[in-house]
Amino acid sequence: MLIESNASESYKSMEGEYPNVIIIFSDDLGYGDIEPFGAQHHRTPNLSKMASEGMKFTAFYVSSGVCTPSRSSLMTGCYPRRVDMHENAFPPGDTDMRQVLFPAAHKGLNPNEITIADLLKEKGYATGMIGKWHLGDQPEFLPTKQGFDFYFGIPYSNDMGSNQFGINPPLPLLRNEVVIEAPVDQENLTKRYTEEALKFIIHNKDKPFFLYFPHNMPHNPVNASTNFKGKSANGLYGDAVEEIDWSLGQIIDLLDKLGLSENTLVIFTSDNGAAKNFGGSNSPLSGYKGSVMEGGMRVPALMRWKGKVAAGSVTDQLATTMDILPTVAFLTGSSLPENDIDGNNIAPILFQEKGAKSQYKAFYYYQVGQLQAIRVGDWKLFLPLEKRRMYVHNNEVEKSQAQLYHLATDIREMNDIADDFPEKVAELMKYAERPRLELGDDENKGSKQRPAGLVTNPKPLIMNVN
Repeated sequence: MLIESNASESYKSMEGEYPNVIIIFSDDLGYGDIEPFGAQHHRTPNLSKMASEGMKFTAFYVSSGVCTPSRSSLMTGCYPRRVDMHENAFPPGDTDMRQVLFPAAHKGLNPNEITIADLLKEKGYATGMIGKWHLGDQPEFLPTKQGFDFYFGIPYSNDMGSNQFGINPPLPLLRNEVVIEAPVDQENLTKRYTEEALKFIIHNKDKPFFLYFPHNMPHNPVNASTNFKGKSANGLYGDAVEEIDWSLGQIIDLLDKLGLSENTLVIFTSDNGAAKNFGGSNSPLSGYKGSVMEGGMRVPALMRWKGKVAAGSVTDQLATTMDILPTVAFLTGSSLPENDIDGNNIAPILFQEKGAKSQYKAFYYYQVGQLQAIRVGDWKLFLPLEKRRMYVHNNEVEKSQAQLYHLATDIREMNDIADDFPEKVAELMKYAERPRLELGDDENKGSKQRPAGLVTNPKPLIMNVN
């Protein structure tokens, strides 16, 4: 069910229309991988231009250090545990703590959840998705069942083809719900995605539209097209990043050409931090993809809306991908989900209203389903745990002590000051009570946790050769 939001008329365009919305979501792109955030080895002039024409968020977070749970939060405005997308559903006999969905998954985002696409479709928007979904590959869970009119992309990660596990099907490329190519040509994937995105914008230029464009790159296996391969100073990873920058430039240029830039909010960010071994950088943060260190969950983020968002603006206010749904709902006059969500409307921050501040009393860092750290203001506490989960793909654990960091002065999380500030540790410990009760913690289910979608006999997505 939906409830009406209190959208401000001041955010309409001069023609009285609510804005188009474009979300570009890179895969495993690190905090230090683009020039607006200090990249030294990647040329990203279009992202630099976007930063100069919009707002840069220096404390922007995802809800998880890996793909599936992070994407569930972007789509629903909720922590992954609230919508039960924090871990895979296990076939009988499988006890591996895999956090993401694999091909022919039993699980998917519950179709009863309200996505950004659902609420904008209800408002009369054309809704299209191009790229990586990773919220369920069964027919019940595909984007076309989650509010999108159109889908073109890979339903999960680009390393999940038949060379990963023998039981995986060849990596499928879908148009709507039909596999049109398998295995997909990954070398030209970013190029083809971009072409489809431009077609979608042109086709819907005369009506409000929502485009969700989650790249598969620079997730491993990293790839780039001929025009970019071998051109960067950082190998194939850098080539892929520079092609993503080109792709953004194509979209921005088209919006300018069509006269849509003053009525289109463009959001660029990443699903989690860079992985450790493939060339990405989370500098100056510590940690990598899959961790609850800042480098795993703090990501680069830019937002552009010409004439509305101040050019060259920067904010250090804490914001997250969970805020995108309620913010878009506010800006478009769309209805909010009636169920609990965890994100906040960040329009006051985006438009630099006087006194605008982050509405997060606390931000929670979960590893799989375990609450491991909490940020309150500039303070971050790693909780003391008898059995702290260490890795995404297995059950290895270790005992851990409380660790306290002041992020404003120690962004690298190098100086544990828990012993110096025991009263601050005790204060932040109290913030763990609410998420443990409502969202759940490890094996304990939350009182306000909603079920994911489940199917009994999932089938792999394969091409119909008849």
